[in-house]
Order: sequence, then structure tokens, then C-alpha cells
Amino acid sequence: MSTSQIDPQFLISDELWEKLQPLLPPAVPKPRGGRPRMEDRKALDAIVYVMRTGIQWKALPRSLGASSTVHDRFQEWVEQGVMIRFWQAGLAEYAKQVEIDWEWQTMDGGMVKAPLGGDATGRNPTDRGKSGTKRSVQTDGRGIPLSVVIDGANRHDMKLVEATLENQQMVPADRGKEEKRNMCMDKGYDYEETRQIIKDWGFTAHIPPKDEKELIIHDIPNYRARRWVVERTHSWFNRFRRLLIRWEKKGKNYLGMLHFACAVIAFRAVDTFAEAA
Repeated sequence: MSTSQIDPQFLISDELWEKLQPLLPPAVPKPRGGRPRMEDRKALDAIVYVMRTGIQWKALPRSLGASSTVHDRFQEWVEQGVMIRFWQAGLAEYAKQVEIDWEWQTMDGGMVKAPLGGDATGRNPTDRGKSGTKRSVQTDGRGIPLSVVIDGANRHDMKLVEATLENQQMVPADRGKEEKRNMCMDKGYDYEETRQIIKDWGFTAHIPPKDEKELIIHDIPNYRARRWVVERTHSWFNRFRRLLIRWEKKGKNYLGMLHFACAVIAFRAVDTFAEAA
């Protein structure tokens, strides 16, 4: 299969490449020569293809490069924090062009299978105890991911709240300045410890009680349920087929894919709102 035969949606667009290229580290010179280094654009195309299709690295079409070379480049960039820089750049542009919706934020955990195991995996209680990974995600009011952490599938959602809040990728000065910030979560977070953490971080928690008999009717003007926003974000992640099932044994490699997906989601949001304006 030649590159021209590959659907463009599985490759990086010219517009996105222009935004990401300046964030890539310069190549380290080889004093003793050797084979020319794979072009960064070609390597990123191959990584996007793997992330979008979910194929194994070894199944990568040869026209996109040698699988071992692409995988090595991916791991090199993960170690250098390149994927996080992509995400931070996407958030910065989103904040500038659209504005982050700080007022109504959401958080939720989602579980994916991890057949090969590795670090940050555990027995999934909803999948007959098979190996799985949990990703805890915090989003703004439109579902753009602000933070993501991973742990074993047997880790309770409420145990990841503080770690998720601490991992937010916006610098403190860029965070919301509203007097009231709200955090919408599902019943799985209905613990006093969770409510205290949320309060300490300056949020008003909106968590439905586990006992339906104690259901509180909100008296907030124009209030509407907002937990669906983060559920949609998990759905966006799963459209990147490499994230739907974790095949990476190294947790940092799976996180690298998540960070790259967060960057793509943020940049796409800028384009979407620009077209709607």
C-alpha cells in the first residue's frame, strides 16, 4: 500500500503539522554518520496511523516506514515529553481562540482492556477479572480534556480524584478565575473524602447520592445535568482505536498515546468553533 492509497483522515493534516512541527526536538547529529534519520513528518504520519487504526506496530504499511523505526521514534518522543507539549499547545490555542469553559467541569473514569498487562493495570471487576487499565479524565464544560491519569482497572474512581486534579495541563495562571467553579461527577464519587478534596480545590461538587431517596433537586438557575460531557470525551478517545484496547505494556507509552489524542481533540475543537462562528 502506497501513501497515496491511505485515507488522509488516518494521517496528520498539513494544518496540524504546521502547529506541531515547532514543538519537535532537533535531531541529534551522528558524528560517525550512518543511515539518514526518518523525517519527522513521516514518523508522525505513521504514529497517527497506528493511533487511529489501532493496528499493531509490526503491521504498519511499509510505505509509512519501518515499524521498529517508527516505534523507537514514538518512545523517544514520549521520553522527551513531546506528546504532552502537543497537548499543552492545543489547550493554549483553544484557550486563546475559544476560551476554556472553567465554570462547569467534569470528571469520570473509564476502563479499557489491557491483554498484555504491564504497569498501571489491574483485574477489571466488570470484565471477569481480566487485565485492564482505568483512565481518569477531567474536562472543561465542552468536554476538552484538561487532565488524564491512568491506573489499574481495580482502582476506584474516587482514589484518582486528587491525582487527576494535580495533573491538569494548564499552568495555574491560566486556570479559571470564576468565583464559582463546579465539578460534575457520577454516583461513584459519592464519598465525603471526594467532596472534601473537591472543596479544597475550590469547586462546588455536583454528585448525585447513591441513595435515590435522597436525590436533591437543584435550585441553580438554568441547571442541567452535565456529566454526559465527560462520557462523550471517553467516546472521543475510543475513536482512536489504539486507545480502545491498551496493547502497550509500558504505561508511559499508553499515556503518550492519550496525550497525543488530547492534543488532537483540542486542536479540532478550535477548528470546529471557528467554523461555527
